[in-house]
Amino acid sequence: MAIIEKLAKSALSSSEIDKALYNKYNVKRGLRNADFSGVLVGLTNIGNVVGYSKDENGVSIPKQGELFYRGYEIKKLTRGFQNDNRHGFEETAYLLLSGKLPNKEELKEFSDLIKKEQELPFSLSKNLILSLRGKCIMNMLARTVLGLYTDDEEAENYSPENLIKQSIKLIARFPVIVAYAYFGMRHSFQRRSLVIRHPNPELSLAENFLYMLKGDKYTRLQADLLDLALVLHAEHGGGNNSSFTTRVVSSAQTDTYSAIAAALGSLKGGLHGGANIKVIRMMDNIKENVKNWEDEKEVEEYLTKILNKKAFDNSGKIYGIGHAIYTLSDPRCVLLKEKARDLAKEAGREAEYDLYQKIEKLGPETFYRYKGSNSKVIAANVDFYSGFIYQCLGLPEELYTPIFAIARVAGWTAHRIEEVTSSSARIIRPAYKSVVDSKEYAPLSKR
Repeated sequence: MAIIEKLAKSALSSSEIDKALYNKYNVKRGLRNADFSGVLVGLTNIGNVVGYSKDENGVSIPKQGELFYRGYEIKKLTRGFQNDNRHGFEETAYLLLSGKLPNKEELKEFSDLIKKEQELPFSLSKNLILSLRGKCIMNMLARTVLGLYTDDEEAENYSPENLIKQSIKLIARFPVIVAYAYFGMRHSFQRRSLVIRHPNPELSLAENFLYMLKGDKYTRLQADLLDLALVLHAEHGGGNNSSFTTRVVSSAQTDTYSAIAAALGSLKGGLHGGANIKVIRMMDNIKENVKNWEDEKEVEEYLTKILNKKAFDNSGKIYGIGHAIYTLSDPRCVLLKEKARDLAKEAGREAEYDLYQKIEKLGPETFYRYKGSNSKVIAANVDFYSGFIYQCLGLPEELYTPIFAIARVAGWTAHRIEEVTSSSARIIRPAYKSVVDSKEYAPLSKR
Protein backbone atom coordinates (compact mmCIF):
# COMPACT_ATOMS: atom_id res chain seq x y z
CA MET A 1 0.00 0.00 0.00
CA ALA A 2 3.05 2.27 -0.11
CA ILE A 3 1.99 3.54 -3.54
CA ILE A 4 -1.37 4.64 -2.09
CA GLU A 5 0.33 6.67 0.63
CA LYS A 6 2.75 8.15 -1.90
CA LEU A 7 -0.06 9.10 -4.29
CA ALA A 8 -2.14 10.58 -1.47
CA LYS A 9 0.77 12.68 -0.22
CA SER A 10 1.53 13.90 -3.74
CA ALA A 11 -2.14 14.64 -4.47
CA LEU A 12 -2.41 16.62 -1.24
CA SER A 13 0.64 18.75 -1.96
CA SER A 14 -0.29 19.37 -5.61
CA SER A 15 -3.86 20.33 -4.62
CA GLU A 16 -2.75 23.14 -2.32
CA ILE A 17 -3.29 26.62 -3.78
CA ASP A 18 -1.97 29.84 -2.25
CA LYS A 19 -4.99 31.68 -0.85
CA ALA A 20 -3.47 35.01 -1.86
CA LEU A 21 -3.97 34.03 -5.50
CA TYR A 22 -7.74 34.07 -5.04
CA ASN A 23 -7.59 37.78 -4.20
CA LYS A 24 -5.01 38.47 -6.92
CA TYR A 25 -7.27 37.07 -9.63
CA ASN A 26 -10.55 38.20 -7.99
CA VAL A 27 -11.83 34.62 -7.77
CA LYS A 28 -15.33 34.25 -6.32
CA ARG A 29 -14.65 31.25 -4.09
CA GLY A 30 -17.76 29.14 -3.61
CA LEU A 31 -19.44 31.45 -6.15
CA ARG A 32 -19.72 34.01 -3.34
CA ASN A 33 -19.13 37.75 -3.50
CA ALA A 34 -16.98 39.56 -0.93
CA ASP A 35 -20.08 40.19 1.22
CA PHE A 36 -20.86 36.42 1.06
CA SER A 37 -23.89 36.93 -1.18
CA GLY A 38 -24.15 34.55 -4.12
CA VAL A 39 -22.71 35.43 -7.52
CA LEU A 40 -25.59 35.99 -9.95
CA VAL A 41 -25.31 33.23 -12.57
CA GLY A 42 -28.87 32.77 -13.78
CA LEU A 43 -32.52 33.78 -13.78
CA THR A 44 -35.51 31.76 -12.59
CA ASN A 45 -39.30 31.94 -12.27
CA ILE A 46 -39.45 29.22 -9.61
CA GLY A 47 -38.22 30.27 -6.15
CA ASN A 48 -36.97 33.41 -4.45
CA VAL A 49 -35.19 33.68 -1.10
CA VAL A 50 -35.16 37.12 0.55
CA GLY A 51 -33.18 37.87 3.70
CA TYR A 52 -32.06 41.46 3.25
CA SER A 53 -32.47 44.54 1.08
CA LYS A 54 -29.81 46.93 -0.18
CA ASP A 55 -29.63 50.71 0.11
CA GLU A 56 -28.53 53.11 -2.64
CA ASN A 57 -24.89 52.39 -1.79
CA GLY A 58 -25.29 48.65 -2.07
CA VAL A 59 -25.09 48.07 1.69
CA SER A 60 -27.16 45.11 2.93
CA ILE A 61 -30.02 45.93 5.31
CA PRO A 62 -31.33 42.99 7.40
CA LYS A 63 -35.04 42.20 7.13
CA GLN A 64 -37.50 39.49 8.13
CA GLY A 65 -36.99 36.53 5.84
CA GLU A 66 -39.34 35.74 2.99
CA LEU A 67 -39.54 32.69 0.73
CA PHE A 68 -41.54 32.70 -2.49
CA TYR A 69 -42.70 29.74 -4.57
CA ARG A 70 -43.62 30.92 -8.06
CA GLY A 71 -44.32 34.37 -6.60
CA TYR A 72 -46.43 33.14 -3.67
CA GLU A 73 -45.06 33.93 -0.21
CA ILE A 74 -44.61 30.74 1.79
CA LYS A 75 -46.53 31.92 4.87
CA LYS A 76 -49.60 32.75 2.80
CA LEU A 77 -49.29 29.48 0.90
CA THR A 78 -49.16 27.39 4.08
CA ARG A 79 -51.93 29.38 5.77
CA GLY A 80 -54.12 28.55 2.77
CA PHE A 81 -54.08 24.79 3.09
CA GLN A 82 -53.88 24.87 6.89
CA ASN A 83 -57.05 26.99 7.07
CA ASP A 84 -58.74 24.36 4.88
CA ASN A 85 -57.53 21.65 7.28
CA ARG A 86 -55.84 19.72 4.48
CA HIS A 87 -52.33 18.77 3.48
CA GLY A 88 -50.45 20.99 1.06
CA PHE A 89 -47.46 19.15 -0.39
CA GLU A 90 -49.28 17.93 -3.50
CA GLU A 91 -50.59 21.44 -4.16
CA THR A 92 -47.07 22.81 -3.67
CA ALA A 93 -45.60 20.29 -6.10
CA TYR A 94 -48.25 21.20 -8.69
CA LEU A 95 -47.42 24.89 -8.22
CA LEU A 96 -43.67 24.37 -8.58
CA LEU A 97 -44.03 22.25 -11.71
CA SER A 98 -46.68 24.31 -13.49
CA GLY A 99 -46.19 27.85 -12.17
CA LYS A 100 -49.86 28.05 -11.18
CA LEU A 101 -52.01 27.06 -8.22
CA PRO A 102 -54.44 24.26 -9.11
CA ASN A 103 -58.22 24.49 -8.83
CA LYS A 104 -60.09 21.68 -7.03
CA GLU A 105 -60.41 19.46 -10.11
CA GLU A 106 -56.77 19.92 -11.11
CA LEU A 107 -55.54 19.23 -7.58
CA LYS A 108 -57.62 16.04 -7.33
CA GLU A 109 -56.45 14.80 -10.72
CA PHE A 110 -52.83 15.57 -9.86
CA SER A 111 -53.07 13.97 -6.40
CA ASP A 112 -54.71 10.87 -7.87
CA LEU A 113 -51.89 10.62 -10.41
CA ILE A 114 -49.30 10.88 -7.61
CA LYS A 115 -51.04 8.02 -5.78
CA LYS A 116 -51.23 5.92 -8.97
CA GLU A 117 -47.51 6.33 -9.65
CA GLN A 118 -46.33 5.35 -6.17
CA GLU A 119 -46.01 1.63 -6.83
CA LEU A 120 -42.48 0.64 -7.88
CA PRO A 121 -41.76 -1.90 -10.63
CA PHE A 122 -41.25 -5.25 -8.88
CA SER A 123 -37.81 -5.80 -10.40
CA LEU A 124 -36.59 -2.48 -9.02
CA SER A 125 -37.98 -2.96 -5.53
CA LYS A 126 -36.49 -6.47 -5.38
CA ASN A 127 -33.09 -5.94 -6.99
CA LEU A 128 -32.22 -2.37 -6.16
CA ILE A 129 -33.71 -2.12 -2.67
CA LEU A 130 -34.26 -5.57 -1.18
CA SER A 131 -31.27 -7.41 -2.69
CA LEU A 132 -28.54 -4.77 -3.11
CA ARG A 133 -28.98 -3.25 0.33
CA GLY A 134 -26.74 -0.55 1.73
CA LYS A 135 -26.11 1.34 4.94
CA CYS A 136 -26.76 4.79 3.43
CA ILE A 137 -30.36 5.56 2.42
CA MET A 138 -29.27 8.51 0.26
CA ASN A 139 -26.95 6.31 -1.79
CA MET A 140 -29.68 3.68 -2.14
CA LEU A 141 -32.11 6.38 -3.26
CA ALA A 142 -29.67 7.70 -5.89
CA ARG A 143 -28.96 4.18 -7.12
CA THR A 144 -32.68 3.44 -7.45
CA VAL A 145 -33.31 6.70 -9.30
CA LEU A 146 -30.69 5.66 -11.86
CA GLY A 147 -32.39 2.26 -12.01
CA LEU A 148 -35.69 3.93 -12.91
CA TYR A 149 -34.03 4.96 -16.19
CA THR A 150 -34.10 1.32 -17.30
CA ASP A 151 -37.86 1.14 -16.72
CA ASP A 152 -38.58 4.28 -18.77
CA GLU A 153 -38.84 3.74 -22.53
CA GLU A 154 -38.94 7.53 -22.98
CA ALA A 155 -36.00 8.28 -20.66
CA GLU A 156 -34.24 10.46 -23.27
CA ASN A 157 -37.38 12.29 -24.41
CA TYR A 158 -37.08 15.97 -23.42
CA SER A 159 -40.55 17.11 -24.45
CA PRO A 160 -42.36 19.16 -21.77
CA GLU A 161 -45.06 16.49 -21.45
CA ASN A 162 -42.52 13.73 -20.86
CA LEU A 163 -40.52 15.83 -18.41
CA ILE A 164 -43.71 16.35 -16.41
CA LYS A 165 -44.46 12.61 -16.48
CA GLN A 166 -40.96 11.83 -15.20
CA SER A 167 -41.21 14.50 -12.52
CA ILE A 168 -44.53 13.16 -11.20
CA LYS A 169 -43.16 9.62 -11.05
CA LEU A 170 -40.11 10.76 -9.08
CA ILE A 171 -42.16 12.86 -6.64
CA ALA A 172 -44.56 9.94 -6.11
CA ARG A 173 -41.91 7.25 -5.73
CA PHE A 174 -39.33 8.97 -3.52
CA PRO A 175 -41.23 8.24 -0.26
CA VAL A 176 -41.70 4.59 -1.24
CA ILE A 177 -38.05 4.12 -2.20
CA VAL A 178 -36.88 5.72 1.05
CA ALA A 179 -39.22 3.62 3.21
CA TYR A 180 -38.24 0.36 1.48
CA ALA A 181 -34.54 1.25 1.55
CA TYR A 182 -34.76 2.00 5.26
CA PHE A 183 -36.32 -1.35 6.11
CA GLY A 184 -33.84 -3.14 3.85
CA MET A 185 -30.96 -1.42 5.62
CA ARG A 186 -32.46 -2.09 9.04
CA HIS A 187 -32.98 -5.77 8.27
CA SER A 188 -29.50 -6.33 6.83
CA PHE A 189 -27.37 -4.29 9.19
CA GLN A 190 -29.39 -3.96 12.41
CA ARG A 191 -30.84 -7.52 12.36
CA ARG A 192 -34.40 -6.24 12.72
CA SER A 193 -37.64 -7.29 11.05
CA LEU A 194 -38.13 -6.64 7.35
CA VAL A 195 -41.40 -4.73 6.97
CA ILE A 196 -42.77 -3.77 3.58
CA ARG A 197 -46.10 -1.93 3.39
CA HIS A 198 -47.58 -1.02 0.07
CA PRO A 199 -48.64 2.63 -0.20
CA ASN A 200 -52.28 3.32 0.66
CA PRO A 201 -54.07 5.16 -2.18
CA GLU A 202 -56.44 6.80 0.32
CA LEU A 203 -53.66 8.78 2.02
CA SER A 204 -51.76 11.95 1.20
CA LEU A 205 -48.06 11.69 0.37
CA ALA A 206 -47.02 12.72 3.90
CA GLU A 207 -49.46 10.30 5.54
CA ASN A 208 -48.38 7.51 3.23
CA PHE A 209 -44.76 7.90 4.24
CA LEU A 210 -45.67 7.65 7.92
CA TYR A 211 -47.95 4.69 7.18
CA MET A 212 -45.21 2.81 5.31
CA LEU A 213 -42.84 3.41 8.23
CA LYS A 214 -45.17 3.02 11.22
CA GLY A 215 -48.39 1.41 10.05
CA ASP A 216 -51.37 3.07 11.74
CA LYS A 217 -49.26 4.28 14.68
CA TYR A 218 -49.25 7.97 13.85
CA THR A 219 -51.51 10.87 14.71
CA ARG A 220 -53.13 13.53 12.57
CA LEU A 221 -50.86 16.15 14.16
CA GLN A 222 -47.79 14.11 13.21
CA ALA A 223 -48.98 13.86 9.61
CA ASP A 224 -49.72 17.60 9.55
CA LEU A 225 -46.21 18.43 10.78
CA LEU A 226 -44.52 16.15 8.26
CA ASP A 227 -46.60 17.62 5.44
CA LEU A 228 -45.63 21.13 6.56
CA ALA A 229 -41.95 20.15 6.70
CA LEU A 230 -42.17 18.77 3.15
CA VAL A 231 -43.77 21.97 1.89
CA LEU A 232 -41.09 24.12 3.55
CA HIS A 233 -38.23 22.04 2.14
CA ALA A 234 -39.64 21.68 -1.38
CA GLU A 235 -37.79 24.62 -2.93
CA HIS A 236 -35.20 27.24 -2.01
CA GLY A 237 -34.14 29.05 -5.16
CA GLY A 238 -31.74 27.96 -7.88
CA GLY A 239 -28.56 28.82 -5.99
CA ASN A 240 -28.63 26.17 -3.27
CA ASN A 241 -26.07 23.49 -3.97
CA SER A 242 -28.38 20.64 -4.99
CA SER A 243 -30.72 22.73 -7.16
CA PHE A 244 -27.70 24.33 -8.84
CA THR A 245 -26.28 20.84 -9.38
CA THR A 246 -29.56 19.85 -11.05
CA ARG A 247 -29.26 22.82 -13.39
CA VAL A 248 -25.56 22.32 -14.13
CA VAL A 249 -26.03 18.66 -15.04
CA SER A 250 -29.28 19.33 -16.92
CA SER A 251 -27.59 22.08 -18.96
CA ALA A 252 -25.42 19.37 -20.54
CA GLN A 253 -28.66 17.79 -21.87
CA THR A 254 -28.45 14.59 -19.88
CA ASP A 255 -31.49 12.58 -18.82
CA THR A 256 -33.76 13.39 -15.87
CA TYR A 257 -32.62 10.43 -13.77
CA SER A 258 -28.93 11.32 -14.07
CA ALA A 259 -29.65 14.93 -13.12
CA ILE A 260 -31.69 13.99 -10.04
CA ALA A 261 -29.12 11.39 -8.95
CA ALA A 262 -26.49 14.13 -9.11
CA ALA A 263 -28.68 16.39 -6.97
CA LEU A 264 -28.99 13.58 -4.41
CA GLY A 265 -25.21 13.33 -4.27
CA SER A 266 -25.07 17.03 -3.48
CA LEU A 267 -27.77 16.91 -0.82
CA LYS A 268 -26.06 13.98 0.88
CA GLY A 269 -23.10 16.23 1.72
CA GLY A 270 -22.72 17.22 5.35
CA LEU A 271 -22.59 20.91 4.47
CA HIS A 272 -25.99 20.73 2.75
CA GLY A 273 -28.53 18.12 3.79
CA GLY A 274 -27.25 16.89 7.14
CA ALA A 275 -27.33 20.11 9.15
CA ASN A 276 -30.32 19.15 11.32
CA ILE A 277 -28.44 16.06 12.55
CA LYS A 278 -25.62 18.36 13.66
CA VAL A 279 -28.20 20.35 15.63
CA ILE A 280 -29.48 17.17 17.29
CA ARG A 281 -25.94 16.16 18.26
CA MET A 282 -25.25 19.63 19.67
CA MET A 283 -28.51 19.70 21.62
CA ASP A 284 -27.80 16.27 23.10
CA ASN A 285 -24.43 17.59 24.23
CA ILE A 286 -26.01 20.70 25.76
CA LYS A 287 -28.64 18.64 27.57
CA GLU A 288 -25.89 16.49 29.08
CA ASN A 289 -23.72 19.40 30.23
CA VAL A 290 -26.22 22.08 31.28
CA LYS A 291 -27.66 21.02 34.63
CA ASN A 292 -30.48 23.56 34.84
CA TRP A 293 -32.15 24.02 31.45
CA GLU A 294 -34.19 26.93 32.79
CA ASP A 295 -31.11 28.93 33.88
CA GLU A 296 -30.36 31.32 31.02
CA LYS A 297 -26.98 32.23 32.48
CA GLU A 298 -25.84 28.62 32.57
CA VAL A 299 -27.09 28.01 29.03
CA GLU A 300 -25.36 31.15 27.81
CA GLU A 301 -22.09 30.16 29.48
CA TYR A 302 -22.13 26.82 27.70
CA LEU A 303 -22.92 28.44 24.34
CA THR A 304 -19.89 30.67 24.92
CA LYS A 305 -17.78 27.55 25.47
CA ILE A 306 -19.04 26.19 22.16
CA LEU A 307 -18.10 29.42 20.38
CA ASN A 308 -14.67 29.32 22.01
CA LYS A 309 -14.15 25.79 20.62
CA LYS A 310 -14.05 24.34 24.13
CA ALA A 311 -17.26 22.31 23.98
CA PHE A 312 -19.22 19.92 21.78
CA ASP A 313 -17.22 19.27 18.55
CA ASN A 314 -14.77 22.19 19.05
CA SER A 315 -15.81 23.71 15.72
CA GLY A 316 -16.83 27.04 17.26
CA LYS A 317 -20.29 26.77 15.63
CA ILE A 318 -23.74 26.95 17.17
CA TYR A 319 -25.48 24.71 14.67
CA GLY A 320 -28.89 25.79 13.39
CA ILE A 321 -28.16 29.48 14.05
CA GLY A 322 -27.36 31.66 11.04
CA HIS A 323 -27.95 31.37 7.29
CA ALA A 324 -26.25 32.41 4.06
CA ILE A 325 -29.18 34.65 3.04
CA TYR A 326 -31.68 35.03 5.90
CA THR A 327 -30.81 37.57 8.60
CA LEU A 328 -33.56 38.55 11.08
CA SER A 329 -35.53 35.34 10.56
CA ASP A 330 -35.94 32.23 8.42
CA PRO A 331 -39.64 31.97 7.50
CA ARG A 332 -39.42 28.18 7.36
CA CYS A 333 -38.18 28.12 10.96
CA VAL A 334 -40.96 30.50 12.02
CA LEU A 335 -43.64 28.25 10.51
CA LEU A 336 -42.22 25.03 11.93
CA LYS A 337 -41.86 26.56 15.39
CA GLU A 338 -45.53 27.57 15.42
CA LYS A 339 -46.59 23.92 15.30
CA ALA A 340 -43.65 22.34 17.10
CA ARG A 341 -44.91 23.08 20.62
CA ASP A 342 -48.12 21.11 20.03
CA LEU A 343 -46.08 18.19 18.73
CA ALA A 344 -43.66 18.42 21.67
CA LYS A 345 -46.60 18.40 24.07
CA GLU A 346 -48.07 15.33 22.37
CA ALA A 347 -44.67 13.59 22.60
CA GLY A 348 -44.09 14.62 26.24
CA ARG A 349 -41.03 16.71 25.32
CA GLU A 350 -42.08 20.23 26.28
CA ALA A 351 -39.01 20.80 28.48
CA GLU A 352 -36.76 20.11 25.50
CA TYR A 353 -38.84 22.43 23.32
CA ASP A 354 -38.41 25.20 25.90
CA LEU A 355 -34.64 24.62 25.83
CA TYR A 356 -34.67 24.95 22.04
CA GLN A 357 -36.54 28.24 22.37
CA LYS A 358 -34.02 29.45 24.92
CA ILE A 359 -31.08 28.66 22.65
CA GLU A 360 -32.86 30.23 19.67
CA LYS A 361 -33.01 33.45 21.71
CA LEU A 362 -29.60 33.26 23.41
CA GLY A 363 -27.61 31.91 20.44
CA PRO A 364 -27.50 35.16 18.44
CA GLU A 365 -27.03 37.29 21.59
CA THR A 366 -24.09 35.15 22.72
CA PHE A 367 -22.61 35.24 19.21
CA TYR A 368 -22.75 39.04 19.12
CA ARG A 369 -21.03 39.32 22.50
CA TYR A 370 -18.40 36.80 21.47
CA LYS A 371 -17.67 38.72 18.23
CA GLY A 372 -17.95 42.12 19.91
CA SER A 373 -20.24 43.19 17.09
CA ASN A 374 -23.66 42.55 15.58
CA SER A 375 -22.59 43.49 12.05
CA LYS A 376 -23.53 39.99 10.88
CA VAL A 377 -27.18 39.52 11.86
CA ILE A 378 -28.17 35.91 12.51
CA ALA A 379 -31.24 33.94 13.59
CA ALA A 380 -32.34 30.31 13.84
CA ASN A 381 -32.70 28.54 10.50
CA VAL A 382 -35.02 25.70 9.44
CA ASP A 383 -32.56 23.02 10.56
CA PHE A 384 -32.77 24.21 14.17
CA TYR A 385 -36.25 22.77 14.75
CA SER A 386 -36.63 20.22 11.93
CA GLY A 387 -34.52 17.49 13.56
CA PHE A 388 -36.38 17.91 16.84
CA ILE A 389 -39.68 17.59 14.98
CA TYR A 390 -38.53 14.39 13.28
CA GLN A 391 -37.54 13.04 16.70
CA CYS A 392 -41.01 13.82 18.02
CA LEU A 393 -42.44 12.00 15.01
CA GLY A 394 -40.46 8.95 16.09
CA LEU A 395 -38.35 8.91 12.93
CA PRO A 396 -34.77 7.57 12.96
CA GLU A 397 -31.86 9.84 12.07
CA GLU A 398 -31.06 7.78 8.97
CA LEU A 399 -34.20 9.28 7.40
CA TYR A 400 -33.64 12.98 8.12
CA THR A 401 -31.72 13.81 4.94
CA PRO A 402 -33.84 11.46 2.77
CA ILE A 403 -36.95 13.32 4.00
CA PHE A 404 -35.28 16.51 2.73
CA ALA A 405 -34.89 14.76 -0.64
CA ILE A 406 -38.53 13.61 -0.66
CA ALA A 407 -39.51 17.27 -0.41
CA ARG A 408 -36.84 18.88 -2.60
CA VAL A 409 -37.33 16.61 -5.62
CA ALA A 410 -40.35 18.80 -6.43
CA GLY A 411 -38.07 21.82 -6.68
CA TRP A 412 -35.31 19.93 -8.48
CA THR A 413 -37.62 18.70 -11.21
CA ALA A 414 -39.07 22.21 -11.65
CA HIS A 415 -35.57 23.63 -12.05
CA ARG A 416 -34.66 20.89 -14.52
CA ILE A 417 -37.70 21.64 -16.68
CA GLU A 418 -36.89 25.36 -16.64
CA GLU A 419 -33.24 24.68 -17.50
CA VAL A 420 -33.82 22.38 -20.47
CA THR A 421 -36.85 24.14 -21.98
CA SER A 422 -35.81 27.80 -21.67
CA SER A 423 -34.92 29.37 -25.01
CA SER A 424 -32.00 31.18 -23.35
CA ALA A 425 -30.47 28.03 -21.82
CA ARG A 426 -26.87 27.10 -22.54
CA ILE A 427 -24.41 24.68 -20.99
CA ILE A 428 -23.10 26.02 -17.67
CA ARG A 429 -19.35 26.37 -17.87
CA PRO A 430 -17.61 28.75 -15.46
CA ALA A 431 -13.84 29.30 -15.72
CA TYR A 432 -10.99 28.04 -13.55
CA LYS A 433 -7.64 29.81 -13.96
CA SER A 434 -4.60 27.55 -13.97
CA VAL A 435 -1.88 28.77 -11.58
CA VAL A 436 0.66 25.98 -12.14
CA ASP A 437 3.93 26.76 -13.95
CA SER A 438 4.73 25.08 -17.26
CA LYS A 439 7.00 22.04 -16.96
CA GLU A 440 9.30 20.23 -19.37
CA TYR A 441 8.46 16.60 -20.04
CA ALA A 442 11.17 14.14 -19.00
CA PRO A 443 11.43 10.63 -20.45
CA LEU A 444 10.67 7.81 -18.01
CA SER A 445 14.35 6.78 -17.97
CA LYS A 446 15.40 10.22 -16.68
CA ARG A 447 12.79 10.81 -13.95
